[in-house]
Amino acid sequence: MIVFDLKCPHNHTFEAWFRSSADYETQREQGIVECPFCGSTDISKALMAPNVAAKSNSKSAPVPAVTNSQDPKVQELAAQAQELFQKVREHVEDSCDYVGNDFAEEARKIHYGESEERGIYGESTAEETQELLDEGVEILPLPAARRSDA
Repeated sequence: MIVFDLKCPHNHTFEAWFRSSADYETQREQGIVECPFCGSTDISKALMAPNVAAKSNSKSAPVPAVTNSQDPKVQELAAQAQELFQKVREHVEDSCDYVGNDFAEEARKIHYGESEERGIYGESTAEETQELLDEGVEILPLPAARRSDA
């Protein structure tokens, strides 16, 4: 069995299980796969999600950040964003295969039909992530998990 994150033209996302990638394609073409929110049968696969981890010896691009803001609205929005990131991360970890540092290689294999199509997650460098995007591989970088043991 394989689980896919699917979406409809109205940006509703949902999970569905299939025996294989071919089984998904057959059911989608027959109009059997349907959005549980709006009933649309115009369904496509949602993006795969890697965890982008920078190597300690590589320079990373600057990321906009806010720290120690005293503005209550900023604090509230930051807390909501962190909660949302955690929910996304948990969903990915529950429904996709972890491939570790082989993420870029495995994502390419899936993209080019050399490996079974499935949701995966793992680590890739910023350079590997950019190369995948340049190749048209559908991925979604995730923010790093907030450490609670520091």
